[in-house]
Amino acid sequence: MGSKKLFEIKRRNAVIKGIGSYAPERVLQNKFFNDLLGEDVDTWLQENLTIKERRWCNENQSTADLCIEAAKNALIDANLSPDEIDLLIVATDTPEYISPSTASVVQYRLGLKNAGTFDINTACAGFVTALNVGSKFIIADEKYNNVLVIGAYAMSKYLDLSDKKTVTLFADGAGAVVLSTEEFTNRGFLYSELISQGEYHDWMGIYAGGTKIPVSKEVIKNKDHLLKFVKKFPKEINPNTWTKMVKNICAEFEIIPNDIDHFLFTQININSIRETLENLNVPFEKTHTIMDRFAYTGSACIPMALDDAYKKSKIKKNQLVVFIGSGGGLAFASALFRF
Repeated sequence: MGSKKLFEIKRRNAVIKGIGSYAPERVLQNKFFNDLLGEDVDTWLQENLTIKERRWCNENQSTADLCIEAAKNALIDANLSPDEIDLLIVATDTPEYISPSTASVVQYRLGLKNAGTFDINTACAGFVTALNVGSKFIIADEKYNNVLVIGAYAMSKYLDLSDKKTVTLFADGAGAVVLSTEEFTNRGFLYSELISQGEYHDWMGIYAGGTKIPVSKEVIKNKDHLLKFVKKFPKEINPNTWTKMVKNICAEFEIIPNDIDHFLFTQININSIRETLENLNVPFEKTHTIMDRFAYTGSACIPMALDDAYKKSKIKKNQLVVFIGSGGGLAFASALFRF
């Protein structure tokens, strides 16, 4: 299977050493939205998106709280103490504050006293983008041996409860991985790609609260500080781009899609995942989805799905795993790892 390049021994590489996730305790079943909106949304959600329930933060929880719980679980899995982490990267577009970074809050509260920090915002492509960046820190600089990467999402804080298009879909959670150095290995990080289509930047987002549209009474009255779908995206964008990104990986290593063991995609629409796998002639069993229980958790959905598959022993050592994230902007990110 594949070229020699796929099995090349690297002097130093980043491997996934620990995985963890967290979802808030507050469970909202579809019936909640039937009652809230005064119509049956449950049937459509289950039939088209498989969503039965989701988790939302309580009023006292924030993005940093989600990050901390997921990170604790990843550190336990990696058998590392907080002071062994050299770098913390938080990927989120629902930050604790506009400034300072969410990562600085998490670093302090977790006791990561030796870790540098920064946030990444490529919307829902953020976790895979951060996975790429963290891996390259380890590969390029021997000062970095353990990097904690967190994808977190608390979009319930930004939802218009009267907007059927958003309020039923978006939810909260966090997932984390610890990347660690491994020497003279063919495991770990193998490939990455980033793609942007900035012409779609004003089609979906949270457009108030920054310097372009500061928060004001008028903004709040018009709900411009909340998540908005401004225009409907062409439904082929995700399947076509995801398919292209997988084919680029395969071309790089002279393999076919079925040589890859697992595919983890952004989970905003299960039909996009099905279409992508059909394009690639890959069976659906090679992916793993958690939308039925957690709905859409943005930059957290991929590490949450990874953790769920990992705990169920679906992903095994030395298997090839592809991560593909996409989010507003538009931004896309892919990564290939040998687990």
